[in-house]
Amino acid sequence: MSFNEAFKALSDQTRRQILTLLKEKDLTAGEIASHFDMKKPSVSHHLKILKHADLISDERDGQHIYYSLNTTVFQDVTKWFFHFLNKEEDEK
Repeated sequence: MSFNEAFKALSDQTRRQILTLLKEKDLTAGEIASHFDMKKPSVSHHLKILKHADLISDERDGQHIYYSLNTTVFQDVTKWFFHFLNKEEDEK
């Protein structure tokens, strides 16, 4: 997992909204697209970036591909933030 890729993916509001949707439950690309006023290829582009950053994973179930959060990456990023904040506190 690259922190650069994760931060790049998180920098976009649409991708953060997709992650919020996936927090509730696994969804197909079509279900995700129904929450946005954009074409499906644009949603697919956002999903590709999130997947490349390992923030989401996908699993095929018959003809459908379901997307879900990869909470491990969120845990790694959170650990980094806490480590960063604690280091600043130690330096005071």
